[in-house]
Amino acid sequence: EMQLVESGGGWVEVGGSLRLSCASSGFIFSSYAMHWVRQAPGKELEWVAGISNGGNTAKYADAAKDRFTISRDNAKNVVYLQLNSMKTEDTAMYYCEKDSKAYQVVAHARGRERGQGTQVTVSL
Repeated sequence: EMQLVESGGGWVEVGGSLRLSCASSGFIFSSYAMHWVRQAPGKELEWVAGISNGGNTAKYADAAKDRFTISRDNAKNVVYLQLNSMKTEDTAMYYCEKDSKAYQVVAHARGRERGQGTQVTVSL
């Protein structure tokens, strides 16, 4: 059974940092691109970043560029999202997603599977 378990969320002040982790199991982690998405209260799900299966290609939403970094450790089956210079508008539930392909790091595609999420709250 495929599992994606996010962790690392919490409360942080504006300008602070967090590192989110997503532990994966039940599939060949190194064969698939991975993504982070988020959903703020009352808003639609928003793609944040994606990384190819080998970690060579990463892409970001405009809101994440220059502040967030996605990475992965295929030996540990974990994908990370480093959040820096955080803003109140980064407050959301953050989810990791498994792609259906190895190199598909685009914002939207069918066939992705999502974990249960980890809450991030940024306050003044």
